[in-house]
Amino acid sequence: MESLASICEVVLPPLPIDALKIRKEDLTDDESHKNIAEILTKRSLIEAVILIRVVLWLLATRLGTLLLCGFLCIGEKWPYFNNFSSMSLEKREKVMQRWLKHRFLTPIRLAFAYIKVLCLFVFFSWVDENGDNPAWKAIGYEVSTDEELTNDSKKRPLEKGIVETMHESDSTLQQSLVEKGLNVTLDSTKNILKVKCDAIVVGSGCGGGIAAAVLSSAGHKVVVLEKGNYFVPQDYSSLEGPSMDQLYETGGILASVDSRILLLAGSTVGGGSAVNWSACIKTPHQVLKEWSEDHKLSFFSSPEYLSAMETVCERIGVTENCTQEGFQNQVLRKGCQNLGLKVDYVPRNSSGNHYCGSCGYGCPKGEKQGTQATWLVDAVDNGAVIITGCKAERFLLESNRSGNGRKKKCLGVRAKALSSRVTMKLQIEAKVTISAGGALLTPPLMISSGLKNKNIGRNLHLHPVLMTWGYFPESMSELKGKAYEGGIITSVHKVPSTDSKSDARAIIETPLLGPASFASLCPWESGLDFKERMLNYPRTAHFITIIRDMACGQVTTEGRINYKLNAIDRENMRAGLQQALRILIAAGAVEVGTHRSDGQRIKCSGEIGENEVEEFLDSVIPVEGALSPGENWNIYTSAHQMGSCRMGINEKEGAVDENGESWEAEGLFVCDASVLPTAVGVNPMITIQSTAYCISNRIIDYLRRGQI
Repeated sequence: MESLASICEVVLPPLPIDALKIRKEDLTDDESHKNIAEILTKRSLIEAVILIRVVLWLLATRLGTLLLCGFLCIGEKWPYFNNFSSMSLEKREKVMQRWLKHRFLTPIRLAFAYIKVLCLFVFFSWVDENGDNPAWKAIGYEVSTDEELTNDSKKRPLEKGIVETMHESDSTLQQSLVEKGLNVTLDSTKNILKVKCDAIVVGSGCGGGIAAAVLSSAGHKVVVLEKGNYFVPQDYSSLEGPSMDQLYETGGILASVDSRILLLAGSTVGGGSAVNWSACIKTPHQVLKEWSEDHKLSFFSSPEYLSAMETVCERIGVTENCTQEGFQNQVLRKGCQNLGLKVDYVPRNSSGNHYCGSCGYGCPKGEKQGTQATWLVDAVDNGAVIITGCKAERFLLESNRSGNGRKKKCLGVRAKALSSRVTMKLQIEAKVTISAGGALLTPPLMISSGLKNKNIGRNLHLHPVLMTWGYFPESMSELKGKAYEGGIITSVHKVPSTDSKSDARAIIETPLLGPASFASLCPWESGLDFKERMLNYPRTAHFITIIRDMACGQVTTEGRINYKLNAIDRENMRAGLQQALRILIAAGAVEVGTHRSDGQRIKCSGEIGENEVEEFLDSVIPVEGALSPGENWNIYTSAHQMGSCRMGINEKEGAVDENGESWEAEGLFVCDASVLPTAVGVNPMITIQSTAYCISNRIIDYLRRGQI
């Protein structure tokens, strides 16, 4: 623990009061390392835990410190060779700087980078009992507390249909389910609670919410399993740390196996739709054409699908206009206009005057229309039951004798409550089973249930993201507000493509970056430099460059994601990053840069020539992750996961057919982003919901035909 604390002190050192000459508040916390250790052990992959423990153990010894730090650990007094925590802060900083640039022993570099990310995330997301963090005042960050709820948003609209296992016990759960109109029996010998229904839906997000609504409206008794909890607008705190912990998979700290990419995935009632950034972009025409022609899936060129997009947009209240843009979107729009580039407004599932900068932590105003406020309300109104805090363990499969070519038949789901007060298992038996846990969780569930199709867990697309930034001092009064204020995504620029199959090499949008996320992703060059960056946080505009990735990864075991970009993806990413920097410069930034580990940046104020700018832009290249050889590295991010149980015309091409039904198991359907044949190239919410709407109607036809 002492070694960990010593590294944390290097990352965020105590500085003399006059060192920054701007703020007097000191940004240090001696207790942060304890929280870091807890997060590391609970949320990180076992390899990362072992690696970091070994490095910390070595640094706790004199010999280990000599091996990792070289002659910097030599002191003037006996015993001359110091362990890491006994070295001066100045020398420890030099060690950190060397390791973050080390070309070859990259596992050790990764350990230092991992600790740096966790240290800064914990420090800037920590809150006291009053929901405050002293460092926020020092960097000019405020959490909005004046959000006014509409009358509707003050209710719990799913109350009459929800059973929250966190409030249940073995003695109450059965009765609570019965009161919701379910057929429930207890097998006391096996400690299993058996529930019968027409349809069981695993997941409540953009796929599961729609499936529940469509099936229940057709008169079917639907049960929805959701491992996250239920929140309504008055529950949302807008606090980055607690919100990430409550609403995201692994508390928002989910990394690929090699830590190259950090992924955000919703884990609450409403799934990603409860925490996404509201963008409602229809499936591009070129993508639909590719899916219907190249993949021979006529599904996506049918009037049924086009009509579904209109139905979805109407139900979730999509609006095209924006009456007031936040600081980052003002920068994007101004820069594009100054360059003569096209910039579009982004439709959102909220009103045109929605000016909420914290929708990624759950919309505190209650205006964003996620599935928990729309489709699931429809489902509950039609008798659906939602069981929260309940995780599906496996599908119930048996041999199929129907002779329809599918070897297995799905009878339902075995699940467990995450509350320690509920020890009994749940066995939900249904006519149809719908997996809607998302592209990261559906494949592991199918594989652990015994399904073998080679497409399950493969073809994973992530819409990988790298960021660029520009600093705009407060004196630039024509750009109003701060980076954390206003609608998160209201503008988009598409980087033109010469490929006839795509109208964009990349898209450029703006992100939600709370202080903890900003600090975690920000390059670290030294303690002083980092704190100066944090002082610029409120007026540092970030752009995200999103590419429609051609490469794909895999996720066959829960929490273990493998992914790597290919050459085409890297070229498209480079084009997007360069365009984003041009836009930032054109908008008037005094300094711009990337998140490359060496702090790549250029000052734009004063006499800067076009040749100097172009030389800088030529040096902007998306490099590999910290575990890969090379001096510089990037941390990629992803908020869109797709394709890991893709739809195909046969079992060689996909995991499910055009109806969303598993090629292996009759009665098992997939209804989430994992069925998409490839990456979409734009924010995928409308595509996922429209696909789910069509699949759900086909499930109704399946039930009507009485194939069970």
